[in-house]
Amino acid sequence: MGNMIPLTYDFAFKRLFLNGKIRKGFISDVLGIPPDEIRSVRLANPFLWKRHYREKQGILDVLMEVNGDRRVNVEMQVRVVACWDGRSLFYLAKLFTERLLAGEDYRRLKRCICISVLGFDLDDGPEYHRVYRMRDEKGRDFSDLLEIHVIELNKPLSGRGIDDWIRLFKAKTEEEITMLETETKNPGILEAIKEVREMGLGRTLRWIREAKLKEIRDRNARDAYVRMEGLEQGEELLSQLHGCLISDKRYDDLARSIGDKEYRKQLYKEYGIK
Repeated sequence: MGNMIPLTYDFAFKRLFLNGKIRKGFISDVLGIPPDEIRSVRLANPFLWKRHYREKQGILDVLMEVNGDRRVNVEMQVRVVACWDGRSLFYLAKLFTERLLAGEDYRRLKRCICISVLGFDLDDGPEYHRVYRMRDEKGRDFSDLLEIHVIELNKPLSGRGIDDWIRLFKAKTEEEITMLETETKNPGILEAIKEVREMGLGRTLRWIREAKLKEIRDRNARDAYVRMEGLEQGEELLSQLHGCLISDKRYDDLARSIGDKEYRKQLYKEYGIK
C-alpha cells in the first residue's frame, strides 16, 4: 500500500489513539491490566497547566485517564533527544502535581504513568520493555504513584505481550501490516490495523504528512542557511577585530581574543564592531 503512513509520525500516532478500542487494547497489553477490568480510557487535555508565565510549558503526545483513577501519558520519540531522562521526569512530575491546589488533601493525587515508545536504544541490553518505579535499595516499593514504561522499537523481540504493538509501530509497508494481521489474534491490534488502513486512504492525512515533511525539509534548509550566514558573519567580525588589534599593536589582547569568547565580546564592544 503506497499510501501507508507510518505510525512513527507524530500526527498518525496521535490519530491512532482517537479510537477507544485501540486505547483500551494498548493500555491492557502494556500495563498488564485485564481488558474486563478497564472500564474507561478517555482522552484528556495534553496541555499541562502552568502556574505562572515563566514556568516551562508541558505538552504531551497522548494523555489518557484510565478508570478515573490513573493518568497515562503515551509518547512516540523516534530520534535521540538530549536529556531524555530529565525530560521524561519533568513531564511525569508535572502531570502528577498539576491538579493538586493549595490546601487540598494529598489523597487526591492520582497514579501517573508515562509510556515512552522509542525509536532509539537506551543501552545495549536485550530488554525492550522496561518498567521503572520508586523503590529502595532492596527493591521494596516506596510508592506505585509514579511509573515509567520504556518500549524500544529496534531491539529483537522475544515473544512478549507487546510484541505485536512494536511490529505495528515499526510497519512501513502493506506487506508488513498484512503479515501481522494474519498472525495476530489481539483485538486491539486488529482494530489498529483497520485504523492504519483508513489513515492511508484519507487524502487529508496524506496531505498533512506531505506538509509536515515539507516543513521539516524547509526548516533544515533554513537552519543550514542561518548557520552558514552566521559563520560568515562571525568570520568577518573577527577579521575586523584582529585588524584593529594589530593596528593598535595590542598583540597580547589579540592572542587572548582567540580563545576567550567573553573577552572577544568586550573587544567588539570597545571597537564598536557589530
